[in-house]
Amino acid sequence: MAARKGEFGEPVVLDVDGYDVKLSSPDRVYFAERGETKLDLARYYESVAPGIVNALRERPCMLHRFPDGVDGPKVHQKRLPRGAPPWVETVRLHFPRYGLHADELCVTKAADVIWAVQMSTVEFHPWNSRRADTEKPDEWRIDLDPMPDAPFARVRRAAEVSHEVLDELGAVGYPKTSGGRGLHVYVRIVPEHGFGDVRRAALAFAREVERRLPDDVTTTWWRKDRDPAAVFVDYNQNARDHTIAAAYSVRGNPRGTVSAPLTWGEIATAEPDDFTIATMPARFAELGDLHAAIDTTPYDIAPLLDRAERDEHAGAQSPPEDDD
Repeated sequence: MAARKGEFGEPVVLDVDGYDVKLSSPDRVYFAERGETKLDLARYYESVAPGIVNALRERPCMLHRFPDGVDGPKVHQKRLPRGAPPWVETVRLHFPRYGLHADELCVTKAADVIWAVQMSTVEFHPWNSRRADTEKPDEWRIDLDPMPDAPFARVRRAAEVSHEVLDELGAVGYPKTSGGRGLHVYVRIVPEHGFGDVRRAALAFAREVERRLPDDVTTTWWRKDRDPAAVFVDYNQNARDHTIAAAYSVRGNPRGTVSAPLTWGEIATAEPDDFTIATMPARFAELGDLHAAIDTTPYDIAPLLDRAERDEHAGAQSPPEDDD
């Protein structure tokens, strides 16, 4: 049943760094656990604006929209929703397999994020490449994805060993919660390779973590063949058109959890459910953007590609691609 006019509050206009963003239905409850509204969601993103813009800047971005709040249906939106003001920018992506293209949101400022909230966006899922060359990723993503029976202690161990391997490689990793039960680590890389090579490098890294933690970690491709208590290092998140929630992105659950940047030292005690739209504004005000320096530490993945080649020559199977 359609909402009556004014049922969720009269529209409000937010001044976001000089851009007016009209927010309709500001009182609609989006997160049932504490009752946060659409306006609360917009205020959250304003409070972490430098962080979320840094995470999304110049990247094609898929939007996960929840027009009726997170207890309602989710819309996966590749193309920019209709009605965007002229100051919202896009980037065109091509999908050769289907002969299609899509003009996706390309965030350059906080107002773009708040406008997306007006369009009922809760989650922001950017590509790991930027619009200057969308086919050359500049971000390598390590996704520590626990299987259903894996305790978070195993995710922590996988993160600690990932940190060790990154240090040995001379790469700087920036960890964050996934907003769910896992952890992510992002590494800025030199944008000189295509998605296929970045995925190969990510797989070589994942195999090294698995060698060091054979009882905790898996790289087994088929889900049905994985230990249900293992942590899957999901290298395929580096394939073309695969996206995961950005740093500072809210997740679509009643608690309103957030994909929260962490220091490496926090991983030993961090509890993912503690990072929500209710707790993150104060944390951000105190710590600022823990990923602010990520662009200053690009890593050349050539050594990982050498490892990938050695693995392949030794008979390691390359899992099926899932690319467009």
